[in-house]
Amino acid sequence: MSESIAIAILLSTFVICVIIKVPITFAMVLSTAATMIYMQIPAMTLVQQMCKQLNSFSLLAIPFFILMGELMAAGGISSRLLKFANVCVGQITGGLAHVNVLASMLFGGISGSAIADVSSLGVLEIPMMEDAGYDKDFSIAVTVASSCQGLIIPPSHNMVLYSMVAGGVSVGSLFCAGYVPGVLLGISLMICCYVISKKRNYPKGEKVPFKEALLVTKDTFFAMLAMVIIIGGVSAGFFTATESAAVACIYCAIVGFFIYRELKVSVIPVILGNTVKTLSMVYGLIAAAGAFGWMMTYLNVPTLATHMLLGISDNKYIVLLLINIILLVLGCFMDLAPLVLIMAPILLPVVQSFGMSPIQFGVIMMLNLGIGLCTPPVGTALFTGCAIGHMKIEEVSKAILPLYLPMFITLMLITYIPALTMTLPNLLM
Repeated sequence: MSESIAIAILLSTFVICVIIKVPITFAMVLSTAATMIYMQIPAMTLVQQMCKQLNSFSLLAIPFFILMGELMAAGGISSRLLKFANVCVGQITGGLAHVNVLASMLFGGISGSAIADVSSLGVLEIPMMEDAGYDKDFSIAVTVASSCQGLIIPPSHNMVLYSMVAGGVSVGSLFCAGYVPGVLLGISLMICCYVISKKRNYPKGEKVPFKEALLVTKDTFFAMLAMVIIIGGVSAGFFTATESAAVACIYCAIVGFFIYRELKVSVIPVILGNTVKTLSMVYGLIAAAGAFGWMMTYLNVPTLATHMLLGISDNKYIVLLLINIILLVLGCFMDLAPLVLIMAPILLPVVQSFGMSPIQFGVIMMLNLGIGLCTPPVGTALFTGCAIGHMKIEEVSKAILPLYLPMFITLMLITYIPALTMTLPNLLM
C-alpha cells in the first residue's frame, strides 16, 4: 500500500465532498474513513480518534464563551456599547462609521464572535448609518469588516480551538497576544473610514454633552467589567480560561437580570437552545477534525508540507507570505473553525522552524481566517450582514474592497513584527 496513494485518497475525497457541498464535518469523516479502508486500519480507530479529540479540559471553555455571548446579546449590552462608542468617536468626520468600528471592538472583546457582532450590532448600526446619509452598501461593509476584530480581541473561543490543536498553548497568553493587533486593526479601519467619509462627504455626529457622556459611560461600566473579569482573572492567575468563562456567564446573567433588567426568564430557553445548537456544530467539527488530523499525521502530511514550503524558498519572509496567501485563499472557500483544526497542525511546524512562537502564529491565523469571513463565496459574516441589510452580496462585496487594505496591512505588521503580539504575553503571563 502506497503512502502517496493514501494521501491522494484522503485529500481528493475531501475536496470532492466540499465541491459537492457535503458539510465539512461529514467530508472529513468520509475522507478519513475511505483512507483507513485503503490502509486496512480498523474502523474502531476512527471512533477512538474522534472521541479522543473531545477529551480535553480546555474545550469546556467553549460552551461558556458561547453562552456568555448569547447572554450579552439578549441583556442589552449591544445598545449600551453603541452609545458609549458614539460618545468616544461620534463627532469625527464619518462619525457613525467610527462608532461602528469601535462598538465592534468593544463587543468583540465581550462576545468573541464575529457572527454575534454582526447579528447584534448590525441590526442597530446599519439602519442608523443609512438614516444619517451613509450609503447602505458602505454601512454593511463597515459592519462586516469590523466584526473580525472579535476573533483576535479576547475572549475568542476559536483561540481555545487553536490552543488545543497547537498542543496546549496557553490560552491566557493567546488572549493577551490578541489585544494590540485587535486595537491596531480597529485604528486602521477607522483611518480608512475617515478617508472614505471625507471623499464622499459623509456627516459628522453631534458632540454629546458632558453630563450625558458621563451617564452613558456609567451605564456601560458593568458591560465593560466582563472583559476585566476574563482577562484580569486569567492574567493574574485567579482562575483558568475555562473558569473565567464560567464566572463571566454568571456575571452577565446577573447584569442582564438585575442591573440592566433587559434579560427575561422567557428568553432563557431560546438562549440555551442557540448555545446547544452552536456547540453541537463546533464539537462535531472538532471530533471529525481530530480523526482527519490523526490520519494526516499518520501519513506524514505535515512533514511533507513543511519540506514542500521550505523547498520553494528558505527565506523566512517569503515562506510567511506564502502561508498568509494560502490561508487567505482557503478562507474564501471554507469556514474558520474547520480551517483552524485542519491547517494549524500542518503549518505550525513550518513557522516554528523559523523560530516563530505558536502564540504569534495563532493570532496571525485568526486574523487571516477572520478576513475570510468577510470574503465571498463562503464569508459567513458577509452573508449575515447582507441578510440584515437586505442587499445582494455582489453589491456589498464591491463596497468592502477598500476595507481589505487596512486588514491586509495589519496582517503583514503582525506577521513580520513579533513585538506587536508577544510584548503583552511576555509582560503579563
